[in-house]
This record gives sequence, C-alpha cells and structure tokens, in this order.
Amino acid sequence: MKYFFFSPVHGKFRTFLVIIPLFFLSSLRLAECEQLPESTSISEESILFQEIPSVYSASKYEQKITEAPSSVSIITAEEIKKYGYWNFSEILRSVRGFYVTYDRNYHYVGVRGFGLPGDYNTRILLLIDGHRINDVVYDQAPIGTDFPIDIGLIERIEIIRGSGSSLYGTNAFFAVINVITRQGRDFRGTEVSGEAGNYETYKTRMSYGEKFHNGLEMIISGSYYDSEGDDRLFFKEFDQPKNNNGIAENLDNDQFKNIFAGFSYRDLSLQLNYHRREKDVPTAPYQTIFNERYFTADERGWADLKYDHTFGNQVHLLSRVSYNFYKYNDDYYSEASTGKLKYSDDIDSQWLQGEMQLTKTFLEKHKCTFGLDSRHNMQQDQRFYAHSTDGTILDDKRQSNYWATYIQDEFTITDFLTLQAGVRFDYFETFGGTANPRAALIYTPFEKTTFKFVYGRAFREPNAYELYYGDGTSQKANPGLNPETIHSYEAIYEQYLGKHLRGTVVGFYNSIDDFISLKNDPNDGLQMFDNVKGVHAKGLEFELEGKWENGFEGRASYSLQEAREDDTGKVMVNSPKHLAKFNMIVPLIKRRLFLSGEEQYKSSRKTILRNSVKDVFVTNVTLYSRNIFKTLELSGGIFNLLNNKYEDPGGEEHTEDSIEQFGRTFRIRITYAF
Repeated sequence: MKYFFFSPVHGKFRTFLVIIPLFFLSSLRLAECEQLPESTSISEESILFQEIPSVYSASKYEQKITEAPSSVSIITAEEIKKYGYWNFSEILRSVRGFYVTYDRNYHYVGVRGFGLPGDYNTRILLLIDGHRINDVVYDQAPIGTDFPIDIGLIERIEIIRGSGSSLYGTNAFFAVINVITRQGRDFRGTEVSGEAGNYETYKTRMSYGEKFHNGLEMIISGSYYDSEGDDRLFFKEFDQPKNNNGIAENLDNDQFKNIFAGFSYRDLSLQLNYHRREKDVPTAPYQTIFNERYFTADERGWADLKYDHTFGNQVHLLSRVSYNFYKYNDDYYSEASTGKLKYSDDIDSQWLQGEMQLTKTFLEKHKCTFGLDSRHNMQQDQRFYAHSTDGTILDDKRQSNYWATYIQDEFTITDFLTLQAGVRFDYFETFGGTANPRAALIYTPFEKTTFKFVYGRAFREPNAYELYYGDGTSQKANPGLNPETIHSYEAIYEQYLGKHLRGTVVGFYNSIDDFISLKNDPNDGLQMFDNVKGVHAKGLEFELEGKWENGFEGRASYSLQEAREDDTGKVMVNSPKHLAKFNMIVPLIKRRLFLSGEEQYKSSRKTILRNSVKDVFVTNVTLYSRNIFKTLELSGGIFNLLNNKYEDPGGEEHTEDSIEQFGRTFRIRITYAF
C-alpha cells in the first residue's frame, strides 16, 4: 500500500494549494499597509495574538490556549456575523479537520476522517455553557436546525480536539465542543433579528437582556424558523412511474421554534431552554414509500442550576444540577400485505444530571481538579407501532444510572515544561466500569513557541437505541454491545509570528476498538448494531491565522488524513483524504462594512456501496455592515456561489447511495438593538 502522506494530489486541489496561500500572503501584505496608527485603540472584538486568548473547556478552568492539553479552535460571535452563518453546522464546516454531511433530515459532523453517515454525532460531546446536550436514547449531538439555541445567542465556541473522557466521560471521543452564550449585559435592552433566503426560508428572533444595578443579570430570547426547502428533488434510485419518476415534491420543509432564558445573581445562575424542530424527509429511508410524507420531530429542553464560586484560599467550587428531557416522534408509510400502512416511532426520555468540581493550587506548582458526576435516567422509552388495532410492535421502557469521579493535576515542572495528567472512572449499570486517562507534556522553549505531546484514552457507551431498538421488519436489538474505546496520540506545534500571525501543525494517530456500526445480519436480513471491527486513522493538519487592528483577518488550513478498517484495510465510508479551507474578512469602510469570503475543498469519499462521490469546492461570500444607522446590522450572502453540484454519501437506512446537496443559496439578515 502506498504511504498516503506522499500519494499524488488531484490536479484541481494542487491548484487550490498554490493559489490560496499566494492570495493569503498578498492580502496579509495589504493588511500591513492598511494598519491604523499605533495610537488608535483596539476594539474589544479584536483578539490579537499579542494577547493569547484563553479557553475553559480543555481543562475545566481558564487557561491560555498554549497551556491547554489539546489543539483548540475558538470561533467568536463576530466571525459568525461576518461570515453570515445561519446554523451551527455551517460554523463547524469552517473548522480545521471538521466536515459535515447532510441526508436531508439531520446533519452529521466528521472529524479527522471519521464521519459515518447516520451515526447521530455520538462521538462528539456537545456542551452549552458546560451543560451536556447529548440525549440519553440516541446520544445525539444536534448540530443542524435541531441545534437547541439560536446562533445569534452565541458569544464564542470552544472546540477541543482529541480524547476528552478523562474529564467528560462518554461521547467525548473525538472532540468536545462547548458553546458559550451571550450574557444579559451584551444586549443592554431589546434586540430583534430577521432573516430571509431562497427556498422560502425565514427566521425571526427577539431577545431582551440586561444587567441591573443590584447585580441581577438576565436574558430572554425566542426564535422561529421555517423553510420550504427544495420543492422538487430527484432521486435516480426511485425513477419509476409508480414513484412519480423519482421526484419528491414538497417534502423538504424544515421548521423550529426556540425559547431560551438565563438568570444570574452573584455566583448563582439558572438557565432554561426549550426547542422543537420538525422536518419532512424526502429520501424515503427505512424502506418507506417514496413521495409520501415522512415526518420527524425532535423536542428537547433543560433547566440547569449552577453555583460557581472562588474562595479566598484559591479554591474554586463549581456545582450544578439539571433536569433534561428529549422527545422524538416520526410518522411514515410502508407497504404491507394489506396495502399502505402508517407507522410511528415515539421516544420519551427524562434525566437528572449532577456535578461537583473543586480546583485548588497546591505547593504553587500543582493545580489539581477533583470532580464527581452522576446521572439518573428516569425515562428511556422507545415505542414503535402501526396505526392499526393493537399495532404495538416495540414498547421498551428503561431506567438506568451512572456515576463517575475524576482527578487531574497540572504540574509545572519548570518555567518551560508542564505536565498535565488525569484519569476518570465511570460506572454504568449496562456494562460496568471503565477508567480513561489523559496525559499531556507541554514544552514552551520560547515565549511564542509551544510543543504539546498528548495521549488519551476515551470511550463511548452503547446507547439505548443501539442496545434495545427493534422494529421487527428492518432492525433488531443487540443488548450485548460493548463500549467503543479509542487510543489517541497527538504531536502539536504552535508558533506565534509577531503579534498578528499564529501557525499550528498537528500530527495525530487514532486507534478504535469495538467500533459500533449498523450492519446486516445474513441469517435473517435484519440490521443491527454490532462491535464489528477496529479502525485506525492518521493524519497531519496545518493552519495559519492572522488578525489585524483594522478588522482584517483570515485563516487557511489543510488536513491530510486516512481512516481505514483494521480487518479489511478499506478506507472508511465518507472519509475524505484532503480537506482545505480558506477564510478571509476584509474591512471596506473602517469597522463598519466588511466583505468576507470562504473557500472549502473536500476530496472524494467512498459510499456504503463502495462507489465514490466526487470532490467539491464550495465558495461563500458575505457582505456585512454595522452601525451604519445607529445599532442597525445588515448582511447579505451567497453560499455555494458557483452553484457546484455535489452529493454526500447516504446511510445504511437509505436506498440512495448518495444524496444531492443544496446549490446556490441567497440570504439576508437584519438585526437592530434598541
């Protein structure tokens, strides 16, 4: 087998690698020429590299990203506005080493070559203000229009790559993503926002936030989104007269509503959230009838109470308790011996989560973190039934518990060398206990030069859906599943070049055992989840970022990766070998008008049937203005500017081997604060 680091690069991609760096470097030169005088103040939004930004989620306390035991990316609210992103999946598409797949129902994130279609993002841990979002039936991390808060409420996003189970437990497999929300003081009154785009797409948001003189701070926000989607989608696999010649009509509608509230007083805070999303699915998955309505609904919410206090003796205490729920429902039609029959799935789940954490510095050189974590799953119910007399096929009701304890020590060996090591033990009623360590050696020989060497072990608990779901016609349960485990190794080099540039180089190797995947049982033809194989991946990542006082900023990244099955040696499904991304924001009128451009390249990927979807370039352009009239903000963008036609691999549940994606889309956004 040819060693992949030296394999030939596709001609179009080679051109991309040459043109983009040249454009980037020439633009950097332009920015140098346009810099403001040194006496000009720097706005709060500008995170320049003479002040290294901090991150919380890597160690569960604030530290500079050069001190974090992982490779970290931070996306700010200003970037989200200037690039014109509408949903969370678009933000993740722009991040080094990440890519997103869409099956016209849900969005799925891939990381470093792992991106199985239809896996519900179970190998990513999603947090909002440190609160766990993955549910207790599917373990899904929602990243599309099912993402549970409006992106207009996001202050910043911390993306922590690598194994995170030593602090966070299950699902912190490839990455931990923590979304930090805006506070009441960021609004200082009422803010309204309206968005519109093609496919009859509209979204509105109204938010109120304030910090009062007595110390009480609050935010209340509501959002509504509706999109008709593509009203005529063609799927060649259904191109027969009985299936409307493969055309699904008016079956791509997407809608959500969201209510979010946060209250804080001194060290105590309460966060409330409710989100409901409804989607029509045009692809006829799970052998359903084509061009008949397939409807899915996701409903989730939480109430999170947190106490966060630092005592005078350098002890920091964080404790939180939350109530959470998640519900799912679908309706669809399948052929039966008696003709067309309607079926439904109902998922009902509720759980209580509790956590307590202490952080203290000992002997000046040891910063130690101790934590306890527990969850009581009060309800994990799965029901599948036919709409006929006594048509219940599955009625599985579960309750379960788990608890965990963890410890971490950051040991400052010298002024230039730090060792951070920790381990977490989790105990589950389903399969027992598991211990997962992480260790990072961080060497800073010079002020702006950092080397990190990281090893981590993580796990993913088999979820209730994988263990117990069976519809009797296409899928069956497998209660004997074992947890997945991963051993990850990273070498990270971070270099700051002056006060404006930052470069990152990462080499990684991941090895997964007991990989859980949906497969067909040849004995009965039914699908089931099974620990089918081991998987390994290796790769290199490069990134260069730049920021200037006048508002010019940009970043360029390239990822070279290979993920293969251990038993067959085959490249994994939906695993692109090359990812390249280029982002740039150019100020046109001093801090008031900005032009942003984004170019993304994704190489070809294998499908489940071992065919290939072609490589693709996607170009996005956005014009953003602010304070033209008082606090008015306007933006207009064109996504997939060149209208490139491309497809994503379909999942096991689809007849389609690949699924067409959106072409050129137009969008505008208006925001006003008063």
